[in-house]
Formats: sequence, C-alpha cells, structure tokens
Amino acid sequence: MVLLVGAGPMAVDHSKVLDALDIEYTVIGRGQNSANQFKSETGHSVITGGLDSYTEIGRAFPEQAIVSVGVEQLAPVTISLLKNGVKEILLEKPAGLNFSEIRQVGEMAKEQNAKIYVAYNRRFFSSVIKATEIIKEDGGVENFTFELTEWGHTIEPLKKAEGVKENWFLGNTSHVADLAFYLGGAVKNINCYNTGKTKWHERSAIFVGAGETEDGALFSYHGNWNAPGRWSVEMITRNFRLILRPLEKLQIQNIGTVQIVECDIEDDLDVKFKPGLYKQLKGFITGNTQNHCTIEEHIRNCSVYLEMANYSP
Repeated sequence: MVLLVGAGPMAVDHSKVLDALDIEYTVIGRGQNSANQFKSETGHSVITGGLDSYTEIGRAFPEQAIVSVGVEQLAPVTISLLKNGVKEILLEKPAGLNFSEIRQVGEMAKEQNAKIYVAYNRRFFSSVIKATEIIKEDGGVENFTFELTEWGHTIEPLKKAEGVKENWFLGNTSHVADLAFYLGGAVKNINCYNTGKTKWHERSAIFVGAGETEDGALFSYHGNWNAPGRWSVEMITRNFRLILRPLEKLQIQNIGTVQIVECDIEDDLDVKFKPGLYKQLKGFITGNTQNHCTIEEHIRNCSVYLEMANYSP
C-alpha cells in the first residue's frame, strides 16, 4: 500500500498512474473542496485534515509515500512522514520552499535511514529516454547548452503562497536545469552571471553562464524572464546534435548536414498520462530508481542553482 499525500491537480495525475499500475493507495488531503474535486475526477475518497487526521484514526504508516502538496508544505509533510517511519518517498520538486528546507529534508532522511527521490518527471519523457540511448551509443556528450527562460508575464498574476514565486528558480526553473545536468553530467565548475529583476523575483531575471561537467563536457546556458523564449536543451555528441525544444519532442541534426529532423519516439504513455509520470512512478514503486533524482543529488545540484539564480545559501 502507498500513501498519496495531497489532493490537488498533481495528485490527481499520480492517482491515474497508480490506478493503471493496480496499486492500492490511500489519499490524504487537507481541505474538503480539494477532496471533493479529487473524488470527482478519480473516484477515490480522501481523508481530510492532513496527516494529523490520518494519525488520529490509528492507521499505520506504509513503507512508501508520494508527496504532492503545495511547495510551502513539501518539507513539513515529508519530515512528518519520516518521523512516522516512512522509508521511501517520492517527493515533488523542489523538496522545500528554499534551500534551508531542502537541506533539512535531506538531513532528516539520513537520520531516519530513508530514501527520498525528488520527482523531476522530465527525466522520464520518451524524448529524453531516446536521447539518452543515442548519447550512450555515440560515446557520450561532448558539450551542451540549455535555455531557462520563464514567461514572467504569466507568472506575475499567479496566486501563490509567500516565498514560492520569490524562489521560482528552485521551484520551477530547476526542471530544465536538472534535465540538462542529468543528460550532460554533474557540474564540476561553473561561472554564473545574472542581472535584472521582475516585480515578483527581485534577485535576478537574466541569466548567463558556462562551466564544465565532471566528465569533461563543456556547457553554457542563458535565460531572460522579461523577454520571449522557452525551455530547451541541446546535447552535442560526436555525430549528432540532439534538440529538445519543446522538451517532449526530440529533433536530431546529423554531422555533415544542416537538416534537422524530428525523431520518432514511442510516447503513448506520455500522451495517456502526464508526460514522464508513468515511468517515474512505476520505477519508484518497483525499486527501479537508478534514473531518479535522490535527495543527495538534488542538494548538490541546488548549490549550483543558488549561484545561477543569485540566491543566498
């Protein structure tokens, strides 16, 4: 049995995959409105009142849990689960509201001898899986670049809890950064430049940088949250340029030609479910987690994101 904590839209997406995998699960939410909406969309009832209600009715905590709550609740909920003996947690990104909370989650997981995987579902896109295969067959990545532009004009009016938009790079932009370093390699060194601001994100808005991975691949990145753009990742191997733009699609340029062609991928699961979620969740449930982002890896990456975004530790 698996515990699904949260009853919002992302929890609904998890529920659909759990049903498809024929996994027994219990859902815990806080408010009645979200619980009613969850049941309407999935047919599953929700225990309302949060983890306190679950404890009060005397239910034992299972070994595995999925945490799909608001960003401001990720760390407190996860720490509570760890204290109640849950040993494996699939935790929605970014695992905490800020770096301090993320480190607290990591420290508690180590103390409780538990495993936490941060749910960067883009690692499991069919396009990314195909790109990974090509990279391996062609001898690895030689260099890469990525863009992390956010649409600031659409983010500004969003109603979010205090601190969420102020830490947007950790909470959202890290999706594309995590994917780039997952494909290209862990960062060995990096030089970061940032400037500008938005009304909702005062520490930075324009980002440029470059560095080297532990495997010797060189990389660069850029982004401007006040200008047009989109997320994208480009990986260069000896014979191919692999273009993920949008990230759900894979385009390839072969050496010796300027032609760029779209690669055929088997993306039925990405069409039927939220992209990447089926394989990510199946791997977590079955223990096939070699491609998941561990909390330890995430904390190391976050130290890089802090430099990229001009955040204090």
